Amino acid sequence: MRLLRWPEIFLAVLVAALEAYRFGDTTTPMVSHAAWTPQRKLEMRNEVRDLWYHGYTSYMQFAFPLDELAPLSCTGRGPDWDMPENFARNDVSGNFSLTLIDSLDTLVVLNDRAGFEDAVRNVIRWVSFDVNTKPQIFETNIRVLGGLLSGHLFASRTGQPFHLPWYRGELLTMAHDLGQRLLPAFSTPTGLPYARINLRHGIPAGESVGTCTAGAGSFILEFATLSRLTGDPRFEKAAYKAFFALWNRRSDIGLVGNTVNAWTGDWTYPQVSSVGAGIDSFLEYALKWYILSGDHEFLDVWNESYAAIMRYSRSLDGLWYRQVHMTNGEKAYDTLDSLSAFWPGLQVLAGDIENAIKSHLLYWQLWKRHAGIPEVWDMSYKQATSLQYPLRPEFIESTWYLYRATRDTMYLDIGKTVFSDLLLRAKVECGIAGIRDLRSNSLEDRMESFVLSETLKYLYLLFDEENPIHNDDSNYVFTTEGHILSLEQKYLKLPSATVRRLRRAESPQCPAYEPPYFFGADDMPGLYVGIRSRADFDYARFLISTALSDGDETWWHPNGWCTVPVVDLFTQEFILSVDGKTVEEDTKPSLEKIYPISDGFMVKSITGVRTRIVSRLDGRGYDVAKLGPHTVLTGQTVYINDSALATTLNHGKKTQTGKRHTDVQLRIFIDFVDTSLYIPSIAGGLISDAVFTASTGQFAGDPTVPHPPNGKALRFGQGEGVRLVRDPENPTGCQEYKQTFADEAILVHRGVCTFLEKLMRAHEVGASGVVVINDSEMEINPSATEEDLEGIGDSLDDAAVVVLRESDGRQVSAMLDVAEDRHTRRVVLVLEGTQLDTASVEHKPAEEHLRFAEDPVLYINGHALLNTKLLV
Repeated sequence: MRLLRWPEIFLAVLVAALEAYRFGDTTTPMVSHAAWTPQRKLEMRNEVRDLWYHGYTSYMQFAFPLDELAPLSCTGRGPDWDMPENFARNDVSGNFSLTLIDSLDTLVVLNDRAGFEDAVRNVIRWVSFDVNTKPQIFETNIRVLGGLLSGHLFASRTGQPFHLPWYRGELLTMAHDLGQRLLPAFSTPTGLPYARINLRHGIPAGESVGTCTAGAGSFILEFATLSRLTGDPRFEKAAYKAFFALWNRRSDIGLVGNTVNAWTGDWTYPQVSSVGAGIDSFLEYALKWYILSGDHEFLDVWNESYAAIMRYSRSLDGLWYRQVHMTNGEKAYDTLDSLSAFWPGLQVLAGDIENAIKSHLLYWQLWKRHAGIPEVWDMSYKQATSLQYPLRPEFIESTWYLYRATRDTMYLDIGKTVFSDLLLRAKVECGIAGIRDLRSNSLEDRMESFVLSETLKYLYLLFDEENPIHNDDSNYVFTTEGHILSLEQKYLKLPSATVRRLRRAESPQCPAYEPPYFFGADDMPGLYVGIRSRADFDYARFLISTALSDGDETWWHPNGWCTVPVVDLFTQEFILSVDGKTVEEDTKPSLEKIYPISDGFMVKSITGVRTRIVSRLDGRGYDVAKLGPHTVLTGQTVYINDSALATTLNHGKKTQTGKRHTDVQLRIFIDFVDTSLYIPSIAGGLISDAVFTASTGQFAGDPTVPHPPNGKALRFGQGEGVRLVRDPENPTGCQEYKQTFADEAILVHRGVCTFLEKLMRAHEVGASGVVVINDSEMEINPSATEEDLEGIGDSLDDAAVVVLRESDGRQVSAMLDVAEDRHTRRVVLVLEGTQLDTASVEHKPAEEHLRFAEDPVLYINGHALLNTKLLV
């Protein structure tokens, strides 16, 4: 968009905006649209529901028990028996009532219990997989197997409205039968499956061995769920082997290719990588299987692949993702496809909301230009090269994710536009038709099953604020076909004690969304704004060459300009040296240089080591992701004990008499008094273990120097940590405490008294320090006047005061809410970098007594390397 000049027109903007904004709200004002009241959302939800039932009842009336509806001819569609090579039709049509099975859990989302029960009965009565058809195993897995499993979970679970008392697991039995018919496809030397299989006769002689990464590697959600529910491990083992057969063949820069030979495992021409067709669900399932199961191996895959994509595939402006050569990351094609519109939604699920907003804006401009998403778009020529739109769900899915994450009503406006276009362009007398050409609106005589299982499901959820799925704090995920899968605790494989100890060092929770904020001029207040007020909002329109609409012109101003986004590198690589000079890379560092320990890696010499750092999604700094040939996994720590650094570091060492560090890293976590009650996550998505950056006090004890050479040792956050508590009768810490403490740290809010008074009152009753929650997001370092400090001397040197940002304080307060509600838990605070598990270096006895440097944290451009600690 064109930014307005400050402060000349700030007052005009503020007066107009206050009519639509509330401070702290993310709502975007809409000049030409009505406000999104609860009643309006309900009306839109019901309109979407009506359109869904128009498609569903048309299928049941004109097409069932065939696979799909032909809405223009008012008939049904099944396999093309005369042309087996008609893959466009036969890949999904297996003569197994596809649309009915694919729609089972949409009836749940629509809260139609009677319709769900009738659909389950019809599937049991009509569907058999003993059919002489050869569908694609990927499509059969995501549409049919996923639909059966989701239907089974709702029909069988007690305590929820879709439990069917008469149901005896028939859908699961059918899923097991189907799974066994698909298993022979995985009988290759690599474990990668053939693309297609005959459900009655298995793999035909001479079957093609070509497949794509998504088609070969996107089975873990459905297959592993089937294994967990049935106790038959074959499916999970096959899916796991296929997934890692692909991942282990990634290029040296961390990218997988698009197409592969299932028999040899060789990547096939043109060896390109992207986030769209051919790869999309492979990336999706890496993250979602971790969410569903807690298997950290898949989180590691996601983290490494995401970093590679953000480095090589993401465009320089940060708004779209290119097809690149998998071996060197160079651009291969300037095209993107409609399937890649799922990517912003997956970015939201991963916690990268900022980049999700950017990439979604591009697809929104495509929709505005075409009233649909064309199958292929050329960014160089700014033209669609394939103008078909079979009503795919990916853009709508991402819109739903972004609305749930930001609550910005712009996404409701987008949903309203999408629905109006679908209603106008695709609704016909006998159902909902795909669009053959977005220019002429010529229609296809086909309603794909995903229209009912995904497209309208996500659109319905967008407007249904009270849907139970929005309050579900379980480990559920939507599969790539929009099926809802979850696993109860009894089906989860809890990690070993070693893995739990390693992994709880970092919480993989998503950071909360922060809306854009405009600071006021002079003494005027600032303003929270919506997505449309972002500086880079208008740039997406420029990329697609979309004409200005009336709504867009509202945000245009002749004194403004279109801002080209400036994108920070997501990953960076360095060859380290002690003195900053260029050195030759050590391509094979020995174990004397880098060696693994129980919770990460010990680095004895940094010289020549190629190091990759990755931006953290919580915005708190960076993590080291790779050291030479070693991958640093989530939760692991890199300890640097290079004696050559000692001299260099001593030159710049800060002393007690010099200026203090301005911040310190606090690890705060919920500790389980009874370890048998350990659970991998806390209900409601609460962060249970995280590292926060706190501003340090410039008086009393220095938390960045816990063991000063000529002073009192600090108790605050030392060793295994101290308990973090709060006093509800003294929330600001400005009153005298009525109880005593045993080295606990006290959480308090900003109040009328000074930071010095807060610390003095806490210290008087035995506390080791105070953690103050600021009333804003500003960083503040508590200080005291010389006159005040003269009166206390060094009596506070063994206690510390630190300050958290308001948003961080809310998260810590929520941890305490849980701990105080359940007496089996407590909240613990540890100063990051104050201890080293000596057992982790037991094979190096001489290093058992290593101590951290006075400042154990390394920094790059003022941002901390949070998983790296100095020992010198």
